[in-house]
Amino acid sequence: MAVLQGGFTVPFLVVSVFIAALTYITYKLLSDYLQKWFQMKPIPEVGGTYPFIGNALQFKSNAGDFFRQIEDYTKEFASAPLLKLWIGPVPFVVLFHVETVEPIVSNPVHMEKAIVYKFLHPWLGTGLLTSNGTKWRQRRKMLTPTFHFSILADFLEVMNEQAEVLVEKLEKQAGKGPFNCFSHITLCALDIICETAMGKKVYAQSNSDSEYVKSVYKMSDIISRRQRKPWFWSDFVYYYVGEGQEHNRILKILHSFTYKVINERAEYISNSDSDSESENGIKKRRAFLDMLLKTTDDEGNKMSHQDIQEEVDTFMFEGHDTTAASMNWALHLLGSHPEAHRKVQQELDEVFGTSDRPASTEDLKKLKYLDCVIKEALRLFPSVPFFARWIREDCHINGFKVPKGANAIIIPYALHRDPRFFPEPEEFRPERFLPENSVGRPAYAYIPFSAGLRNCIGQRFALMEEKVILSSVLRNFNVEACQTREELRPVGELILRPENGIWIKLEKRKPQTS
Repeated sequence: MAVLQGGFTVPFLVVSVFIAALTYITYKLLSDYLQKWFQMKPIPEVGGTYPFIGNALQFKSNAGDFFRQIEDYTKEFASAPLLKLWIGPVPFVVLFHVETVEPIVSNPVHMEKAIVYKFLHPWLGTGLLTSNGTKWRQRRKMLTPTFHFSILADFLEVMNEQAEVLVEKLEKQAGKGPFNCFSHITLCALDIICETAMGKKVYAQSNSDSEYVKSVYKMSDIISRRQRKPWFWSDFVYYYVGEGQEHNRILKILHSFTYKVINERAEYISNSDSDSESENGIKKRRAFLDMLLKTTDDEGNKMSHQDIQEEVDTFMFEGHDTTAASMNWALHLLGSHPEAHRKVQQELDEVFGTSDRPASTEDLKKLKYLDCVIKEALRLFPSVPFFARWIREDCHINGFKVPKGANAIIIPYALHRDPRFFPEPEEFRPERFLPENSVGRPAYAYIPFSAGLRNCIGQRFALMEEKVILSSVLRNFNVEACQTREELRPVGELILRPENGIWIKLEKRKPQTS
């Protein structure tokens, strides 16, 4: 064994250095934790907060129960300007009033996503939803042109075709009593996003046993569970003790699906005449993937295969799950409110008459009341029930100091129920969103697509799709809800879903006389 000058052995020095480094890191982490603890002490908090564990042990394991727990917190602290939670050693401020949400969401300094978004990285990489800083700005700039209104208009044909398939499927349920429409709507949305995002028909509505859809739901559930259990935040612990193996199994299914489609589409584009806008006299349909394969940055560099995979996975998740949930909630609400249901169908009859033609962009512009219905459904049941940001520098929120390194959770579900801006907030009233009734309402009081620089890039796509699908269903059927509001039991994972689906009854509409 080597002995150094002074009588110290090499192993002794290695161990000493290791202990010194570990002690220093522990000291830094502990001092940072204690500093935040004392700085944030004045902020109202949920009882039963323990050092280093925080409130994590209090969180319900069932996703539905957890969501109702958060909902109860926002009601309990409704008169407080904000609320504090600790998830392990990480502090979160819970924001659900416009006065506290706006300073964070509107400030470019706090654009970075919170720490819990890192668990989405294995699935979505660091694409538009999860990236930060320079990468996010460059990616947003590159992708914004792909959501131009002229391109969205091209997608209308796909939406109409899939809406027609949905109506054919629903006709088999008409007059037969209650059924769960949730999967029918979801598979329609999946068919639309697959063809518009990737240029690939997957016939999900014909093959309802979609492994991809099941895997999206399973992955959402797994990620949301990990987010609220800090003892599984360590990859080492998660993959050896937690659900890491199941996570990777599902991840392989999700990535294999999009990876295969990207390769097939890239090969198709390289083998076809890229300058030709038509094929055999028929106009080619554009897909987001086609544009991604041709997109370049300011230096003329094309997106890499990994870059494209990140965005396609993001589009696939964000582009079908959110819209499907929103349309299902809207159908339940219309089926529960006959007067609003009647007004929508009256508007549809005025626009379409007795025709069964597909919807055009001009038709969609005329559907003002349906637009209000969709917005009111998103107010009551926002597809993304909460999102979070990292506090990048010390700030004051409504008089309370929030230090750099804390996280802010914004809860649209509670924000949208502020009686100051939405009187009798639990009531379904689409008229709230008529222009004359929206005057004076703060912009940040209603943020179903987030807000500020990081608002949802695909919100026009989503609203167009919802109008097409809902108008098709309501032109053909009368809808009756079979659940009370209490029976819905929203589950707030990554997306807000009803715990037991949406159960409705359909009745075929009689042809309208002109």
